[in-house]
Amino acid sequence: MIVLFGATGYTGTLVAEAMVARGLAPTLAGRDPARLAPLAARLGGLPTVHAEVADRTSVFELVGRGDVLVSTVGPFRRLGWPAVRAAVEAGAVYLDSTGEPPFIRSVQDWFGPQAARSGAALLTAFGSDYVPGVLAGALALRDAGPAARRVDVGYFLTGRGRLFSRGTARSVAALALEPSHAFRGGRLRAEPAAARLRTFVVDGRPLPAVTIGGIEQYALPRLAPDLDTVDVHVGWFGPASAALHASARATPVLQRVPGVRKASQAVGDRVARRLPEAPDAEANAAARSHVVAEAFDGSGVLLARVRLTGPGAYAVTAGLLAWGAGRAAEHGVSGTGALDAVSAFGLDALVEGAGEAGIRREEARRPA
Repeated sequence: MIVLFGATGYTGTLVAEAMVARGLAPTLAGRDPARLAPLAARLGGLPTVHAEVADRTSVFELVGRGDVLVSTVGPFRRLGWPAVRAAVEAGAVYLDSTGEPPFIRSVQDWFGPQAARSGAALLTAFGSDYVPGVLAGALALRDAGPAARRVDVGYFLTGRGRLFSRGTARSVAALALEPSHAFRGGRLRAEPAAARLRTFVVDGRPLPAVTIGGIEQYALPRLAPDLDTVDVHVGWFGPASAALHASARATPVLQRVPGVRKASQAVGDRVARRLPEAPDAEANAAARSHVVAEAFDGSGVLLARVRLTGPGAYAVTAGLLAWGAGRAAEHGVSGTGALDAVSAFGLDALVEGAGEAGIRREEARRPA
């Protein structure tokens, strides 16, 4: 059985539609039966169940051993824990749409060992954040060979108009003063978001991007244990990237000031509430996602570059979650505990699944 938790939200509805388009019949779960019923009817009479994060029992009753639970309930740092705990308790397969570094790290470091003991498999950040970067990085490592010691990944979104939903805006605001992570010196460590700034070339243009914690810092060292550095960058902020990088120096100090995090989240929530729930449909239909991964040797020589392109971020997330849930339900996953897209499904299968979500590789395998 596949259960989609958060089905009536903007991202959840897209995922439900993508699942049905794949021939899947998920059980739709959410807190508002009045919104679940018409969605289920529109999608062919899907089963529904009431569940909300404030009622832990209702979430734990969603899945049993071997089921697949997909969660789009965010912000995940505040609302995502019950679904993870339910999957761990049941020994289920879990996927979510988060892009929040603190949540990713908790799933990997804290819940991963518990999941390994219970037989659960946890695949957090299984959407446009950060499966395409895992895929691009894995392909770059395969092209570069054993000499690779560093991988840089960059995410970009091109298009005009309102490209983000209210939920995404709320999640981004909640992360302003939260810890992030990096993989440097052969180990994972905490550091502020935007601690480093670099430029990638996308569609012939140099675009700035700042560092952030993703799933790549866990996934790529599993593939290449000799890696020293994995940096993940987001280029969504354009010229403001330099200011974000400069402000990162103050983040550790502000994190220690009582009440600052709470006040920052409150301001972010107020701003997010003014936004429409859904982004502009026309703008999102025209948007394009770009992911670049570059592998370097120990001297900084570029060994391989991989570029992936695809539709807008929400379409990518919906397609990947639908594919991942269907694949897990039909074929299972490789291993238990906290996994990533490559370790769970294998690189060749992931290339195929990403292709079904509209993600394509472009240009030659090796840099000029």
